[in-house]
Amino acid sequence: MIPGGRMNPKQMKQMMKRMGIEQEEIADVEEVVIRTATKEYIFTQAQVSMMTIQGQKTVQVVGEPLIRNREGVAPAKVTAKVVIPDEDVQLVAEKAGVSEEEALKALEEANGEPAEAIIRLMSR
Repeated sequence: MIPGGRMNPKQMKQMMKRMGIEQEEIADVEEVVIRTATKEYIFTQAQVSMMTIQGQKTVQVVGEPLIRNREGVAPAKVTAKVVIPDEDVQLVAEKAGVSEEEALKALEEANGEPAEAIIRLMSR
């Protein structure tokens, strides 16, 4: 909350400038498209503003998007294998009271997170 209650837009702009924050409204925006691996978010009537805070730009899009699936684009599959240290396998096996093979399998299912693997094994 801003001390002293309400602040008029001119005072707000001055305060932001003192803090090193610049804001700019982008006029006459016709369309904003955000593409993910499987969908498109299309804003045809959007208000767009860009803020610069300590050299970092942030864009804000306000409006109602049309969401549609992307045609002909297969979802990306992550096939990266997690490297699991032997110490983690031994730790999980010891804490959960299981064999190292079971501990390794649980660690792979938990993406290499020992705490999660222990919880999964103990909740069976």
